[in-house]
Amino acid sequence: MPFDTGRPEMTAEEFRLLRDFVYAYCGILVRDDMKYVMERRLWPRLEALGLTDFSTYYRYLRFDAQRRSELETAVEALTTHETYFFREPRQLKAFSEEVLPVLERRNARSRRLRIWSAGCSSGEEAYTVAMLLLESGRFEGWDLEVHGTDISRRVLNVARQGEYGPSALRSTSPDKLARYFVHVGPNRVRVRDDIRAMVSFGHHNLRDVDAVPLSARVDAVFCRNVLIYFDAPARQRVLRLLYDKLVPGGYLMLGHSENLINLSADFELVHLRGDLVYRRPELGGGGGT
Repeated sequence: MPFDTGRPEMTAEEFRLLRDFVYAYCGILVRDDMKYVMERRLWPRLEALGLTDFSTYYRYLRFDAQRRSELETAVEALTTHETYFFREPRQLKAFSEEVLPVLERRNARSRRLRIWSAGCSSGEEAYTVAMLLLESGRFEGWDLEVHGTDISRRVLNVARQGEYGPSALRSTSPDKLARYFVHVGPNRVRVRDDIRAMVSFGHHNLRDVDAVPLSARVDAVFCRNVLIYFDAPARQRVLRLLYDKLVPGGYLMLGHSENLINLSADFELVHLRGDLVYRRPELGGGGGT
């Protein structure tokens, strides 16, 4: 018998309405077995707005003047933004030792490099990429830009501030901590200013293919542990967007638990010595989704 929490339970119909509304907005699928999770994570929003049930909250999301802002807050409550610096080190090592030399040769004439961290959360991944570019020693004097995007404005504000605590640094070695950060308080550090200058952040819903805040195609995309929030049709739409924003021959880095089997034939699988990554084929290659 469930404990009496003093609040009404989310009905099956309320769950269906809210789940479908969130999906239509951003492509994130809340599974059928996550009704309790949705109820628990959204209840504080009802309390904050002075609403008494989830049907009223659904109407608020659809019709209130503040619906857009509240919908972003609801999506933020339903997603996880857990990340940290130098996550998935095997892939980062392969990127540094095998992908960056290719990009250096390919872009030697333009001396420009653009990398997109899609679903960047609070910025650790984007800053990590910038640190790897500096650490490689290959791009002195180049025009370098790492651009991070996320659907959550709250985590983007954290990313722009560039200040972090111990959890974000749990895979950061002492030498990297000394090299790339400055201490700003007890157990708090800030990313070095010259690295922050390499990275920009923008708000973007990956479902919105017409509003990507990138003025040009990019040489590589990090989209790690983001597709897990989408169902197959939404994943296919996101992958087509990533394909379109990559230059021919550009690289796609997914999380180690993710792959493109039965999702896209646009990308080719690249067997590096240290890892597997995907790549948009050079001009003339590639298939359809």
